[in-house]
Amino acid sequence: MPLWVFFLLILTLGSGSHCSPPPLPLRTPRYADAIFTNSYRKVLGQLSARKLLQDIMSRQQGERNQEQGAKVRLSRQVDSVWAGQKQMALDSILVALLQQHRNSQG
Repeated sequence: MPLWVFFLLILTLGSGSHCSPPPLPLRTPRYADAIFTNSYRKVLGQLSARKLLQDIMSRQQGERNQEQGAKVRLSRQVDSVWAGQKQMALDSILVALLQQHRNSQG
């Protein structure tokens, strides 16, 4: 009978330490790591989306600047042509006035 009691005592002591679920603190680091990893992935996703949006906006701004630059160049060309025409008109008026002045004196 003492052997049977000894066996029962070992079984109860052994089963209590081996069959119990792991304590909660052993799972906490994994849970904390998962929270960190998910948050980190979310932040990386937001940064990636922000960078993509900035790239798209800068491309659009570059296209607008090119269009405005083309308009400015065209405007300068038109202004140059207009100035040339105005100069020719003034020259022709000046020549006509000089001829009239010479004809009236001569």
